Amino acid sequence: MADVTEKRFLQLGDLKSYITAFSFNNKVWGVVIKWDYFARDTIGKQFVNAADSISANIAEGFGRYHKKDKIKFYYYSLGSVKECNDWLTKAKIRNLINEELFIQLNEMIERLPREIHQLIKFTEEKLKV
Repeated sequence: MADVTEKRFLQLGDLKSYITAFSFNNKVWGVVIKWDYFARDTIGKQFVNAADSISANIAEGFGRYHKKDKIKFYYYSLGSVKECNDWLTKAKIRNLINEELFIQLNEMIERLPREIHQLIKFTEEKLKV
């Protein structure tokens, strides 16, 4: 009898870093969309773009074939995490978000560097090319 077990390949939605980043950027969107025009146009647009860039770069890296190419995009996502840290702090200081929301978003963004570094390490160890 033939073996009918199907080999399952890793999917983008399986990546912890992608799930966290995607959740974070949608949370940021939900917050920023409620701000007044000036706040949205100044901090908001850049905060949303940086937040979106985290998961987008993970996705782009995941879709690349070569190990070095993948890792390059994962490092880009780390840069966007740092940028989000800056925008998040500015939003707090400028009273666009309250302490509770700051803590919630900050906890999410603080997990991402570790999760992305785990993805980089996994990619370095498991991929040959």
